[in-house]
Amino acid sequence: MHDLTFPVWQAAIMLALGFYLLAKSSTWLVDAAVGIAERFNVPKLLIGIVLVGLATTAPEFAVSVLAALQGKAEMALGNAVGSVIVDDGVALALVALMATAPVVVGGRTFKTAAFFLILVDIVCFALVAWDGTLSRGEGVILLTIFFAYMGYAIYDRKKHPEADAESLELEEAKQGAAGKGMVTLVVIFLLGLTVIIGSSEVVVLSAISIAKAAGIPEAVIAMTLVAIGTSLPEIATCVTAARKGHGALAIGDIIGADILNIAWIAGASATVNPLTLQFKEIYFMFPAMLVIVFTMLGWLLVKKKMTKTLGVILLTEYVIYFVMMIVLFPPQLGGAAH
Repeated sequence: MHDLTFPVWQAAIMLALGFYLLAKSSTWLVDAAVGIAERFNVPKLLIGIVLVGLATTAPEFAVSVLAALQGKAEMALGNAVGSVIVDDGVALALVALMATAPVVVGGRTFKTAAFFLILVDIVCFALVAWDGTLSRGEGVILLTIFFAYMGYAIYDRKKHPEADAESLELEEAKQGAAGKGMVTLVVIFLLGLTVIIGSSEVVVLSAISIAKAAGIPEAVIAMTLVAIGTSLPEIATCVTAARKGHGALAIGDIIGADILNIAWIAGASATVNPLTLQFKEIYFMFPAMLVIVFTMLGWLLVKKKMTKTLGVILLTEYVIYFVMMIVLFPPQLGGAAH
């Protein structure tokens, strides 16, 4: 890991710039990937379920894997878990509050996604809590759950094509790729990939600088600033969808992203480098994630619709989580952040 650090004001500017570039480059990547796949006649199922899912979580993936490679376990796992908390506690809360009417959810596809989300969250918590480390082998376990989820999603969609509904990102990507030639798409794809990698380096480096200068643990920075920044595209997309009456699609996209954050991103990060955290961090971030996830899924499974009441509950839980984090992990000015 580079030992290079920056003053807080400079790091804050770099972090904001890194988030902006991540958002823009991930859009380029998704648009180009979908356009290229369609021109090679890749099945719609693979584009919608696999390709778009992987491309839209590219910012979180790049930041976490890069942090893992650099030995920053708190940043890698904190970003993955924190992104789930932000997605459910903020993005879905805003969907509920801004939807023009209660969003009806349910059916086989939702229940399957809910099952996989609960499974991967509990398994990841159990693996990390056992010895404080998410090892390479345990990362492979999470990746196995990810591939099982993807495989089942493809199988289920083939068996029940009437349930086929394009994700919000796929619809937008098709519009973004329309009218562009293959060479242009390839250039945009490579540019997007390059900028994602570069801006991820900027995000990790500037976030670590802020953590060190403020005496805040890197896990806290990862669960708040970094997680919010890498989740901003999803938040914006979901809020826009809710206001246009596509709340159900937004919920599906968020739950899918939650599964990928833990099974794919945390799993891949641990595979490249074992992730070791302090037990205090583990027993804060994972229970917080489980409370918010169980609140959201429990309400939707029982009520079968997302109302403004649920939005208020989720947002309140996120605020409580944020306040508790400040209390449990107070800044230690003059001390190094770990």
